Amino acid sequence: MSEKIFERLNDASGVYFEGTLIERRRTPFQLLEVYDTPELGRIFRLDGFNMTSERDEFFYHENLVHPAATAHPAPTRALVIGGGDGGSSEELLKHSTMEQVHMCELDPDVIEVSRVQFARVHGGVFDDPRLKVTVGDGLAYLRGTATRYDIVSMDLTDPVGPSMELYSPATFALAKRAMAPGAALTLHIGSPFSHPERVRATMANLRQVFPIVTPYFVYIPIYGSIWGFAIASDTLDPRAVAPAAIDARLAERGVGGLQYYNGEVHHAAFALPNYVRKLVS
Repeated sequence: MSEKIFERLNDASGVYFEGTLIERRRTPFQLLEVYDTPELGRIFRLDGFNMTSERDEFFYHENLVHPAATAHPAPTRALVIGGGDGGSSEELLKHSTMEQVHMCELDPDVIEVSRVQFARVHGGVFDDPRLKVTVGDGLAYLRGTATRYDIVSMDLTDPVGPSMELYSPATFALAKRAMAPGAALTLHIGSPFSHPERVRATMANLRQVFPIVTPYFVYIPIYGSIWGFAIASDTLDPRAVAPAAIDARLAERGVGGLQYYNGEVHHAAFALPNYVRKLVS
């Protein structure tokens, strides 16, 4: 039976899609739901928040991963904190330079449901021998690991409630400790229109830890809003790589099947409207 699937952007607005419930389960960590919708195909929801969908996942996953990975001259090792749907890992492993992606996901049910229900998101990445999956607390892993990564991707829920700790300067410092020379951290930072204070606070927290913090913004259909991302690094500035160089690297690394990202998009994403410039300055 079809129903309206609502998600609040803030106390005064939100987005909805028509859909039919396929699966609902209460995990030890959260409420997990899968809906089938005419607009976006299958939608994955956690605690009432839309995470990803079959039809628009590339808006989020390509933009979370490729601006940092392609700006890096030769990434070989990446860490994904969260990202249990597999979409970020699949995008990272499109780069032929990548020898291993390590996904650290807290909730095993997210991985289990994604493997079965969201093959169109993860593209079979869970069967790729270059993917290592650890079920557990990503912060605990960061505290203990001696491995250094070229890309650290925080593919997490929004900074609401207990998740706020994941966007703190202390967490970003842990991520920095796990980064190799020349590495980059990439994450989403919220909507500059619907969550301006969240965007401002996350940018400020990143700048306490990293000298180069580069925000960029993309419309995400499932979120119903323009959405922010950031790349943070000691040395890597993605704005310094020209569009032709981005396209050349994508071709050299055999990165195919992209539906959103290319060299021109890479360059254009860093152009900020005035209201956003004021917000992130």
